[in-house]
Parts: sequence; structure tokens; C-alpha cells
Amino acid sequence: QVQLVESGGGLVQAGGSLRLSCAASGGILSRAGMGWYRQAPGKQRELVATISPGGSTNYADSVKGRFTISRDNGQNMVYLQMNSLKPEDTAIYYCNGEWFRIQYWGQGTQVTVSS
Repeated sequence: QVQLVESGGGLVQAGGSLRLSCAASGGILSRAGMGWYRQAPGKQRELVATISPGGSTNYADSVKGRFTISRDNGQNMVYLQMNSLKPEDTAIYYCNGEWFRIQYWGQGTQVTVSS
């Protein structure tokens, strides 16, 4: 059974940085497409960034140039480095992984950016 556990969220001032981590277990990370999504209060969950098994990345326009997704297959970890944070980045951030067309989600980690 695949499990994804996020960590690294918190409260930060606008302009600051946070690094989110996602620990994967129960699956071979190198075979999975991974991603980060977020959901703000009253809004739908939205894509933030994805990274393919080969390392290709994709970002939402709203975070391009500020966020970086990376993976360490040997450590079964996926990261989201978030710089130049804005109040509109406030949301619960979820780690997502897809193995054999099955989607798995973590429980989420809260990121709050104060102005």
C-alpha cells in the first residue's frame, strides 16, 4: 500500500521561503509521476507542479520562477522549494503520486503566508 506523507508547512511572511517534503513508502518512487497540488479555502484543488519519472517538470503559471519541484528516488522523497512566497500561496499543499494509473494522495500540509 502506497503512502505519502508531507511535511515542512508552516507560517511565513511574504517574500519568505519554505521547503515541503513528501516521503513515499510502499512503492518504487522511480516508477511514479509525482506532483504537488494545493487547495485554498473555498477553492478547488489545483496543480502546482509535477515531475515525471524521467525528471521532466511542469509548473502552474502562478508559481513559475518561484517554486521548484525535485525528487530523490534513492531516498523516496519529493520536494517543493517555494521562494518569494505570496499571501495567495496560502493553502493546504498535497503530495500526489501515480503508480500504474492509480492516484495516491498525502494528508496535506498547511502553508500560510502573511502579508
